[in-house]
Amino acid sequence: MAAPLLLKGIPLLRLRLQRYNCLSARIVSSPCRPWCAAAEPTGHQDEVSSSEKSSVVLTVKDPPKYHRWNDPDYRKWKDKEEEMLRDIEPIILLVKEILHSSRYMDGERLTVADEETVVEKLLRHHPHSEDKIGCGFDCIMVDRHPQFRHSRCLFVVRTDGGWIDFSYQKCLRAYIRDKYPSHAERFIREHFKRGSG
Repeated sequence: MAAPLLLKGIPLLRLRLQRYNCLSARIVSSPCRPWCAAAEPTGHQDEVSSSEKSSVVLTVKDPPKYHRWNDPDYRKWKDKEEEMLRDIEPIILLVKEILHSSRYMDGERLTVADEETVVEKLLRHHPHSEDKIGCGFDCIMVDRHPQFRHSRCLFVVRTDGGWIDFSYQKCLRAYIRDKYPSHAERFIREHFKRGSG
């Protein structure tokens, strides 16, 4: 009984072996080409025969030298950048958790603690916070954007029952411009998506 099963597997084994042999033959006979930009063939490639070209040893270029690391202004910028990232990271993590986790359902009001943090760290820095609050502030809720139904965003719910969305990224940009005026534009350019104002 075992013999017929063994014979059934032989053609499949042969097919796999043929594919392996073809693949290995293509790899060995393919022209020499560096696998990354940092690798380049050694200078004696032109003098070797075509059969030896496939075994040319690749060398790695010298690693790039970053002269800017020694520049004190660049070092100051990197230190300030790190400080700014540490400053805004907690609120970014909170907002992303609110928007992208199952912590809040669509249309649900934020907890008191989350609402206080969002109002203090974000909404009060929005360039048009007075317009967003309008007739009076009732709460913050998370829901789907009316135009972009796949996006969840934060909304200010007003005392008259109306609600309007606000961009947490605009709030963060305004906060950074206010707190770090000399480094703000560079930081925003390097760390925020374009087009979200």
